[in-house]
Amino acid sequence: MQIYQAISQREAQTFTTAQLRENFLIETVFKNNEIHFVYTHYDRVVLGGAFPIDSTLTLGTYDNLKSEYFLERREIGIINVGGEGTISADGESFSLSKLDALYIGKGVKEVTFSSTDANNPALFFLLSAPAHHTYPTRKMTKEEASPVSLGTVETANERTIYKYIHRDGIQSCQVVMGLTVLKTGSVWNTMPAHVHDRRMEAYLYFDLNAEHRVFHLMGQPQETRHLVVANHQAILSPPWSIHSGAGTTNYAFIWAMAGENLDFTDMDFAKIAELK
Repeated sequence: MQIYQAISQREAQTFTTAQLRENFLIETVFKNNEIHFVYTHYDRVVLGGAFPIDSTLTLGTYDNLKSEYFLERREIGIINVGGEGTISADGESFSLSKLDALYIGKGVKEVTFSSTDANNPALFFLLSAPAHHTYPTRKMTKEEASPVSLGTVETANERTIYKYIHRDGIQSCQVVMGLTVLKTGSVWNTMPAHVHDRRMEAYLYFDLNAEHRVFHLMGQPQETRHLVVANHQAILSPPWSIHSGAGTTNYAFIWAMAGENLDFTDMDFAKIAELK
């Protein structure tokens, strides 16, 4: 499990493009027939992907965690961005179609991942954080996620937001997860930009054609930087950083957070005219 150290805004101001990519971009999230994780010191979050093609994958523990099993002191949120798949949690099976989500609470010992069709395998994005309480395992389909349409054609950000794990949805200790799907002709996400000093955030970009890219904006509102991101790559966003961007075509992305609260609306906005 690769470890990402916490980086301050002062450090980030001096970074080259290569250093920014090394510290904030996760280039490989999904590996064939593997569960692949990274550990970040931002709120002790572990994130990655489970990519079962023709075998069943079992969630094991890691030396980094010093735990008997992965969810001994943790919770995990999961969103499927691929084909039909199944997750088993202590013997209870959950079938997840594309854009369905599953939350598994602290104390579940055995978790497995499998795909229904090896020719169209599931792609499970995973985000885990320390947990102080046990909440029940719960599935939510994209239709149940209270989809909300936002944005306009004029500002090139027509999009649909799906909220799964948050204060008014699936209950958790500190994980918050959902996703955004941009409509054809729209490219901007999360604009006006914002920060939330009370929690970190991660983005997974998906449904982006191989020849296209997203220009992800990060940094303090008056000290912005950018990272060029490809399909199925993820961004770590520190609490001091904005997280926004524009693509060369429309796309979708998962937003996943952990930290001080579960309020989706906890955002400190930065006016567009004040960005630098």
